[in-house]
Amino acid sequence: QVQLVESGGGSVQAGGSLKLSCEISGNTYRNYCMGWFRQAPGKEREGVALLNIPGGNIYVNDSVEGRFSISKDNTKPTLYLEMDSLEAEDTAIYYCGLDPWCGAHFRPWYEYVYWGQGTLVIVSS
Repeated sequence: QVQLVESGGGSVQAGGSLKLSCEISGNTYRNYCMGWFRQAPGKEREGVALLNIPGGNIYVNDSVEGRFSISKDNTKPTLYLEMDSLEAEDTAIYYCGLDPWCGAHFRPWYEYVYWGQGTLVIVSS
């Protein structure tokens, strides 16, 4: 059974940086998609940055392009989201998700089967 555990959230002032981590255990899938999603109060969950494995394709939401980057350390294994130049609009709960049946295409958040518990990011202006 896949388990995902996020960490690294917190409070930061606008313009600051945070690095989120998602520890992965129990994953036996060889082809899958993983990524970071976020959900702000009153809003639908949205994809922030996604990674296709082993293809290496990456999706980054336009709203964070150039500020956020996704990476994966296969030795740990852990998924990361580095967030720079944070803005108040980035305030949300950030979730790590895994989709074992995405194939070569990224699918909507509701197709993801495995989720972490979420980590809260608050950016004050």
